[in-house]
Amino acid sequence: MEFHFFHLMPWPDLPDDFEQKHESAWVTYCNANFDPQRGHELYNRYLDELEYADELGFDGVCVNEHHQTAYGLMPAPNIIAATLARRTKRITIAILGNAIPLRDHPLRVAEEVAMLDVITGGRIISGFVRGLGAEYFSLGVDPTRSRDRFLEACDLIMRAWTEPGPFSFEGKYYQVRYVNPWPKPIQKPHPRIFVPSTGSVETIEWASERRFPFIRVYEVASVVKQLFDEYRAAAEGWGYTAGPELLGWMVPIYVAETEELARKEAERHIMYLFQKLQHRPLVFTVPPGYTGEASLARALERMGRRTTMTSRTYDEMQDLGLMTFGTPETVRQRLETFQKDMQFGILVPLLQFGSLPHDLTIKNMELFAREVMPHLRPLGQPAVAGAGTRSP
Repeated sequence: MEFHFFHLMPWPDLPDDFEQKHESAWVTYCNANFDPQRGHELYNRYLDELEYADELGFDGVCVNEHHQTAYGLMPAPNIIAATLARRTKRITIAILGNAIPLRDHPLRVAEEVAMLDVITGGRIISGFVRGLGAEYFSLGVDPTRSRDRFLEACDLIMRAWTEPGPFSFEGKYYQVRYVNPWPKPIQKPHPRIFVPSTGSVETIEWASERRFPFIRVYEVASVVKQLFDEYRAAAEGWGYTAGPELLGWMVPIYVAETEELARKEAERHIMYLFQKLQHRPLVFTVPPGYTGEASLARALERMGRRTTMTSRTYDEMQDLGLMTFGTPETVRQRLETFQKDMQFGILVPLLQFGSLPHDLTIKNMELFAREVMPHLRPLGQPAVAGAGTRSP
C-alpha cells in the first residue's frame, strides 16, 4: 500500500460561535478576519509538517487548491509544491489538484507541473480536478461549462506533455497555433495522474477509461466502497480489471496511546473540521449547472436518507468510517478491515485536521508512521505492474 500524507493547511482560529453568526466558511466570510502575521506562522508550521513526512518514510505528500475559504489556505498549490521541491529529497509531491477549469489557460498548468517534475527529478503527481462548486462563486466562472472546459483542458495538457511540438490545438474553449512547451516532464510518458473527487458518475467513467487512480475524499465507508465498485465495473467495460493501485481513500486518522486519549486530544479538532470549516450553504456546494444529471440525482437521493456531515457526532463519524481514531492496534485493525472490504491500494491519511495543533500533529504523524504504516504496507499490492500509467 502507498501512503500519501495530505494537508489542507486550514485556518484554525474561527470563533466558537462561528456557525451561528456566519453563513459560510467559504466565499463570503470576510477576509478582514485573516491575520497575515498569523498566516505567516501557519504556512511555515504547515510546511514543516509536510517536510517531516519525508523523514518519516511516507511515500508522498499532498497539497490542493481552494479559494476564498478558511477551509484551506492554498489557492495556489503549485507554489506550495515548489517550496517543497528543494526541501524534500525522496517523497513524491501530489498536487490534488490543479482546478483546471478555473485557470485562464491549461498550458500554464502543463508548464508549471513540468517545471516541478524536472526540478524534483520526477517526483510530481499531477491531480486533475474541477474544483468544488464554491470556487466558481469565488472566481466568477460559469459552472455550467465546468466539465466541458475540464475535459478539453486535460486533453490539451496530456498532448502537450506527450507529443512533440509545435502542433496546433483547436478546441471549443482553447485555440493555440503553436503548442510547444519548454520544459517537458522528466517522467515518461507523463507525470503520474491522480483524480481526487467526490465521485460523480461522469468523473468515475472518465478516470476509469484512462486508468487514472481515483482518490475519494473523506466519506462514509460504505459510500466509498460503492464508488470503488463503480470504478471497477467501469474498468471492466473498458476491457481491463482495476487493481488496488487505481483506488485511493483520503480519511482523517488520529493515533494515541489509548482510546480515551485519542478522543480527548482530537475530538474538538475533528469537529472543528466538519462543523466549522465545512459550514456553507448547499448552493456553494452544488451551484446550478455544475453537476451532471445522473450525479445530481444520486446526490439528492443520498441527501434524502442521511444526516449531513456537519451534524454528525464524534461517535457516528467513527462508526461510519468517516474517520479512524484510536490506539495503534485499533487504527491498524480498522484500516485493514476497510482495505480488505474495499480493495484500495492508496491511503491518503489526513493527520492534521481542523485546529489540531503542531505538537499533536507531529505526535500523530510519528505514531502512524511507526506503529501503523509498516503493518499495512503489504496490503493492496498492484494487480498488474504499470496499470496506472497508460496514456489516454
